[in-house]
Amino acid sequence: MTAETAQPQDLAHMIAALALAARGLGRTWPNPSVGCVLVQDSRVIARGWTQPGGRPHAEAEALARAGAAARGATAYVTLEPCAHHGKTPPCAEALVAAGIARCVVATTDPDPRVAGRGLAILRQAGIAVTEGVGEAAARQLNAGFLTRVERGRPLVTLKLAMTLDGRIATAAGESKWITGEAARAHAHCLRAGHDAVMVGSGTALADDPRLDVRLPGLRDRHPVRIVVDGRLRLPLTSYLVATAGSQPTWLLTRADAEHRRRDALQDLGVRLLPVPVHRDEVLDLAAGFKALGDEGLTRVLVEGGGQLAAALLAAGLVDRLAIYHAPLLLGGDARPGIAPLGLERLADASGFALLEAQDLGPDRFAHYARR
Repeated sequence: MTAETAQPQDLAHMIAALALAARGLGRTWPNPSVGCVLVQDSRVIARGWTQPGGRPHAEAEALARAGAAARGATAYVTLEPCAHHGKTPPCAEALVAAGIARCVVATTDPDPRVAGRGLAILRQAGIAVTEGVGEAAARQLNAGFLTRVERGRPLVTLKLAMTLDGRIATAAGESKWITGEAARAHAHCLRAGHDAVMVGSGTALADDPRLDVRLPGLRDRHPVRIVVDGRLRLPLTSYLVATAGSQPTWLLTRADAEHRRRDALQDLGVRLLPVPVHRDEVLDLAAGFKALGDEGLTRVLVEGGGQLAAALLAAGLVDRLAIYHAPLLLGGDARPGIAPLGLERLADASGFALLEAQDLGPDRFAHYARR
């Protein structure tokens, strides 16, 4: 059955399940973040969402809370229940064993280990299945997981905080703070929903950033900090290196990086991921993001700088834009948010569609998806 067979209350319960799934973004990789709501006689009897580290899964959480009351219930799940045996039994089999009568699923799971098998297990057990309720929202929420499964790399969001004329710093390099307090707090929420935060080596050298989440209630979020650093320029005394033992710090670097420098960084807890280089001796970013996908990352937030932003756009690796605009003008001599791309035709420009926009104090936030 498809969304055409959905019942009037189905969408409302699926929206609730999607809100639960959103709680896990940035904390469940390499697994997707899933939400599950169990309903009996129009009453919600249990809820669950994927736990940090990717397990227990949402369905297992909801079933454990419901107990025997799950028999005869309807389960609303944002992603097709898993069908493979891993560290936990398949959720599809758990739903069957619990005796649910119906399952409403937002979208199927493209993982080859699932890919329709979860729904087949439910149907073979006589459980009524309705697919496609809230599918667009579910695919948007789990775009990172879907991108990793379907394209072998994480979803890439390029975040820029800049003036109305696209500048991120004065000609002298002053950038603190272009945007206001509300926009900066929103940016920390954005970090909290990503598996990793990335900067280029130039930004790491200039700013000595922390790349952590510094908001009350979210300080337990620890996205992986990633620096694109082909020549291993990151100082051993930098904040990222000094705290590598408590919050993961990874460097994308050349496979032939200098041995003593490499050993010193690794001794301090930094993880090095070797990446091949192009003929011009520049890191192959497509291969780098493939390596991040192989590590299980699903959502990477890129925060700087202009050279890295341009390189990612030129390589076609930017899936989303998160832009904070401050009502300021700095002029053509200030530093641009994106380095030159060398485009001669408008037809060659990257195109994006607006997903959402909101005011944050005096600033404006806009979220775009690649067309």
